[in-house]
Amino acid sequence: MYKTPDYDNEQLSFTSFNATCGMQLDPENEWVHISKKLPWRAWESLYSILFPSDTGNVAKPCRMVIGSLILQMRMGFTDRELVSQIQQNPYYQYFVGIKAFQHVAPYSRTLLVEWRKRLDIDLVIKINDMLGDATPKSFRFRRGKSQFKNGTLLATQICDATVAPQNIRFPQDVSLLNEARLKLEAMIDFFHNEYDIPMPRTYRKKAHSEYLSFAKSKRPGFEKTRTAVKGQLGYVRRDIEYIDRFMQDGYAPARRFIDNIITIHVLYEQQLYMYQNHIHKVDDRIVSISQPYVRPIVRGKAKSPTEFGAKLHLSIDETGFARIEHISFDGYNEGPQLIDALKAYKYRNGFYPERVLVDQIYRTRSNIAFCNENGIRISGPKLGRPALDADKTRKDHRTASKDNSDRIEVERYFSTAKRRNGMGKINRKRKDTSLSTIAMSVLVTNIFSTFKSAVDEYEAEIASLPSRQKKQGRKPGISP
Repeated sequence: MYKTPDYDNEQLSFTSFNATCGMQLDPENEWVHISKKLPWRAWESLYSILFPSDTGNVAKPCRMVIGSLILQMRMGFTDRELVSQIQQNPYYQYFVGIKAFQHVAPYSRTLLVEWRKRLDIDLVIKINDMLGDATPKSFRFRRGKSQFKNGTLLATQICDATVAPQNIRFPQDVSLLNEARLKLEAMIDFFHNEYDIPMPRTYRKKAHSEYLSFAKSKRPGFEKTRTAVKGQLGYVRRDIEYIDRFMQDGYAPARRFIDNIITIHVLYEQQLYMYQNHIHKVDDRIVSISQPYVRPIVRGKAKSPTEFGAKLHLSIDETGFARIEHISFDGYNEGPQLIDALKAYKYRNGFYPERVLVDQIYRTRSNIAFCNENGIRISGPKLGRPALDADKTRKDHRTASKDNSDRIEVERYFSTAKRRNGMGKINRKRKDTSLSTIAMSVLVTNIFSTFKSAVDEYEAEIASLPSRQKKQGRKPGISP
């Protein structure tokens, strides 16, 4: 069950919280300042729906759950470190909504796993949308970074895609087969010990020796690699046959082995197919036994031509606020996603953007035709021959240069999310928690970039107004 807290009286004021701490706290601390501005009440309405029952233990409040995950993504803590830091740091305790400073940990670290399961990607995306609605429409902090029209920002959408890399070992055929063999041998040992089945011959010492001989080679050639793959395929096939025979005879494997048995069967079929056909590509290729949902994403970049993780299509509006338009562990072409992103922009704002800034992969004929039909200027050169008018050509070059400069904002956003807010390496083991972690990284990046900057500027502009205008409730910087 869930009990909605009273946000007016549940937590002590900062002055009272300061007194319980026994030390002088800084009221301008980043966590104290941002905690007063976040839309906790709005998020509460979403979170409370997850608890339809009125019986059972009372769940932790929304502010503690979402605040802890925001804190973890921002600071890069592990689950154990997060609980320890909250226990020691009064600023963190104030941010997650604890009534008064305490020396006892507010919850166990194992609860964080359940919270990440509960806050799935759809819920985090809704939380992010609510944050966008709560962001003051104050545009001056973006001045100099985009075009203006009638004193406000020109309605703009920037679209691009990136990969959030999963924390897995770089996949190699021989190492994957060796890992599968080790797991199968552990299963065979289980059947032998649990059901007193005679131990079959597995050649595990010989297989391990062959793998070490290959792994220690500095530059194994083509023939040596194929020989090693062939050998490991044989050992894996033999172990799979043993386990299949055990199960046909009525012996049940342990529950922890079931997912690995299914994954290793698929892995063996894929590796055998590639070996027999002398290829290195197969549909839905498994690159990690523990995380079989991860797929190789070909990016074609110099540093990492292939990445392993979820690919997300991101859009950024004229205020710098980002939203996930599409995300999947399977590779896809982001070009056809542009029309859906533009329709989502119209759904949120009631009109299409005046311009959309994209790279070359989005400039398909269907996307260009859709933009022309709806009065949207898409960045990039026009189709056909260049214009003969020199003045028009120079104007088009200036516009293209300005568009390219403004489009850098999405690259800056990706860099910030990966370097600072946890998107650079996803350490979750489950598919659902990995996706929610990526969405949480986008949320945290929005909080500490666009939302924080907009709130700070809005408050500064309110403070600069004459007292008469403050009483009339004038809100500066609001787009008409």
